[in-house]
Amino acid sequence: MPTSFNMDNMPFSLLNESEQALLRASLDIGYYQRGEHILTAGGEPDGVYVILKGRVSESEPVEQGQTEHVFVHYTNEDYFGGWSAIKGKAIHNFVAEDETICHILPTRVLLDLISTNSLFADYFQQNLAAKSEIVAQHGGDQDMAEFMLARVCENTIREPLVVDEHASIHHATALMREHKADCVLVQRGNRYGIITGTDLLNAVVLDGKSVDLAAAEIASYRLITTTSEEYLFNALITMTKQQIERVVVVDDGELRGIVELTDVLSYFSSHSHVIGLRIERAGTVEALREAAEGLNDLIKALVSHGVKTRFAMDLLAAMNGRIMAKLFDIMVPRDMQPHVCLIVMGSEGRAEQIMKTDQDNALIYRDGLDWPEMPAVMQAYSETLISFGFPPCPGNIMVSNPAWVKSLGDWTQMLSDWAQRCDNESLMNLAIAVDGKPVAGNPAIFKAGRNWFLRHLSHNDVFFGLFGKAALEFDTPLTFFGNLKDKGELDIKKGGIFPIVHGIRTLALEKRVLATNTFKRIEALIADGHLKEKDGRDMCEALSLFVELRLRQQIKRIDSSQDGVDQTPNIIELQSLNKMERDLLRDALQIVKSLKKHLTLRYHLGN
Repeated sequence: MPTSFNMDNMPFSLLNESEQALLRASLDIGYYQRGEHILTAGGEPDGVYVILKGRVSESEPVEQGQTEHVFVHYTNEDYFGGWSAIKGKAIHNFVAEDETICHILPTRVLLDLISTNSLFADYFQQNLAAKSEIVAQHGGDQDMAEFMLARVCENTIREPLVVDEHASIHHATALMREHKADCVLVQRGNRYGIITGTDLLNAVVLDGKSVDLAAAEIASYRLITTTSEEYLFNALITMTKQQIERVVVVDDGELRGIVELTDVLSYFSSHSHVIGLRIERAGTVEALREAAEGLNDLIKALVSHGVKTRFAMDLLAAMNGRIMAKLFDIMVPRDMQPHVCLIVMGSEGRAEQIMKTDQDNALIYRDGLDWPEMPAVMQAYSETLISFGFPPCPGNIMVSNPAWVKSLGDWTQMLSDWAQRCDNESLMNLAIAVDGKPVAGNPAIFKAGRNWFLRHLSHNDVFFGLFGKAALEFDTPLTFFGNLKDKGELDIKKGGIFPIVHGIRTLALEKRVLATNTFKRIEALIADGHLKEKDGRDMCEALSLFVELRLRQQIKRIDSSQDGVDQTPNIIELQSLNKMERDLLRDALQIVKSLKKHLTLRYHLGN
C-alpha cells in the first residue's frame, strides 16, 4: 500500500483522522507511459488521480485534423479528475507527457467522503467564492484570516466619558484629567458632540474662552461613527481617510463607546499609523517625500501578514490620496484651491492600485479662472510626485500635460466629444476618466462635470455597446493555457483583471452608479437588481485572486531586482503557483468567460 500520500495539501487536509485513514486504505496506484491516455473524454474514470511522479496534460477533445489545445499541466502532488469522477464521465483528455505514477482514490470512496464531509464536498463541487472561503478559514493563513476579521466590539471599545450640555469647560477638563482621557462626549438632547484635548486648548488659550463656558458650545456634533460589528481594519481606514484618531461607536442610534487609534493599532503589526501621522505633520515637500518612502515597506508588511487584498487596497488608496492632497496643499496657493479640483483616475481612481504603476491625474478648474502660474505649478507637481515614487504615465495623462488641465466647460466638452467619436483612443481615454475621483481642491467642480456627463449618456445604447466591447478584446487564457504554460507565464491584466474591471465599469456607467471602485460598483449593481448576487460575489472573489497573485509576484520581483523596479508587473509566473492557486485561478478565469458572455448578450456584441 502506498504510504507517501501527502495529506497536508488541499482538499485532503480538510478530512478528519478517520476519513484520512479510509483514504489511505483505499488508495490504488497506476503507472503510465509517456503519451498514454490516463483519461479519455467520454470515458468512465476510476476516481481522482494524485500525481506521485511525472507530468499530465489536460485538453479539450477536438475533431480529427484540428490542433489540440492543452490548457493546464499537472505535476507532483497535483490532483485531477475530480469533476469527471463525480459526473461519472471524463469531460477532458488527460495524457501522460512523461512517465507518470499516480495514486488513485476510487470514485466510490470519493463519493463516501463527499457525503460525510461537507467542506471536502464544497471544495470539489462549489464555486470560486466558496473555495476561497474554505481556503481562508482552513488553509495555512487561518490565524491571520481570523485576525483580519476582528470586529470593533472585540475588546476595543472604550467606555465614553459623557457630560451634559450644561457642564463647564473646567468640569470637562477636570474629568478628562481624572480618567486620563483625551476626549469627552457632550450630550445635548438626543445628540452627542465630542471635545478633544486640542479643542479645549484652542478654546481657552487661543480663543480666550472662559473656563466657565458650557462645554457644549465648543463641541463638534458632526461625529465620525462606526458600529460594533464593523471590521476593525475598516475603522483604521476611516481614521486614515478622515485624519482623525478616534471614532464613536453607535448601534441603532445608541451610544456604545469610543474606539481610539492606539487600540486599533494594537491589532496590527504594520506601521501604517506612523506613515499616516508623518504625512499629516509634513509641512514641506521633503518631509512629505520621506513619509511617502515608507509605503512600499507598508505594502510588504500587509501582504506578508496575510491582510486581505481588498483591505490593503483601501488603506493604500487612502494613504496615496493623503499624500497627493498634502502635496497639493503645499504647492497650490490657498486662494486658488477653492477654484480647482485635482482628480486621480484609472486604478488610483478606483482605489485598486497597490504597487505604484503610473500616475493618471487631471485638473479641472472653474470657468473663467485667471491663474497664469497654473501650468508651471502643475508641471512642478507632476515632477514632485515622480520623485515620491509615483511613476510618470506612459500616455502622459498627468497635470503636467495641458491636455489634462481643463476648465469645467472644456472638460465636459472633451468627454462629450470622446463619447461621440467612439474611436479606440477616445474610448480608452473615457475609460480612464470615468474612474476619476477628487482628492484635493474643490470636489464640487468635479461632481458637476461627472453628473452632467452621466445625464448626457442616458439611454445611449450604441455608445455602451461600443464602450463595453473592449472587455472582449483579450482572450481568456483557458482554451490555450498550454502554450502559456510552456512559456511559464500569463498576463493576468489582459486575461483576468481588465475584462472584469471594464465590464463592470460599463454596466455601472450605464446604470449611473457613482462609485468608482470595482468591488463597490458590483455591490451597487447587486443592490439595484442589475446583477445576480452569486455572480457578483464570484466576480469579487476572482478579481481579488488576480490582484493578490499579481501583487505577491510583483513584490518578489522587486525584492530580487537591483533597481527595485518590476519590469513585468502584470505577468504571473505559473510554475511558482501551487496546486490550490492554479485550481482557484482556473475557476476565476471561468468566471471571466461567463462575464464576457453576459456582456455579449447584453450589448449585442457578437463575435
